[in-house]
Amino acid sequence: IVVMEGLYGDRDHEHKGDYLLDLAAIVDKTLGRGGNVVIPSFAVGRTQELLYFFREMKEQGLIKSKPDFKVFVDSPLAGAATKIYEGDLKGYADELTQKVIKKGNSPTYFDGLTITESVEESKSINSDREPKIIISSSGMCEAGRVRHHLKHNLWCTECSIIFVGFQAVGTLGRIILDGAKKIKLFGEE
Repeated sequence: IVVMEGLYGDRDHEHKGDYLLDLAAIVDKTLGRGGNVVIPSFAVGRTQELLYFFREMKEQGLIKSKPDFKVFVDSPLAGAATKIYEGDLKGYADELTQKVIKKGNSPTYFDGLTITESVEESKSINSDREPKIIISSSGMCEAGRVRHHLKHNLWCTECSIIFVGFQAVGTLGRIILDGAKKIKLFGEE
């Protein structure tokens, strides 16, 4: 018996490049022009991987336009999942993460990181005019707080939306990724 996950089974995957440098280049360009980076992300796993990358970017000084950039994780579930990464990771962390921990650093926490819990905290993110990174749940943009962040940022030419996961046909994420010129959010075009 063979059991396999088939969501991505009908396509060839891109060669795994240097995600850190590719992501840093987009972030640096966006923050440099005064925009926000909005990342619809799945709360468990992908968000923590992104936080690891952003910690590395700060540590390596890869963001020249705004080295003290802020990252907001706007998802109570993602916040709870991220706390797990602060526990005992022996037997779970890969070699690179073990090195980070041995240096006395957190794999997912860093200066400038804010994890929101309340609706009020979530709303205040869009009131802040300072360029920032917003990671918000609902990886395919179908529900949740990410839709509010899209409403406030999608139309702004200085902002970037970065999709870091699969976007199923028919989802808002896929519609945006396919280049839709107009979408509706909360009844507004």
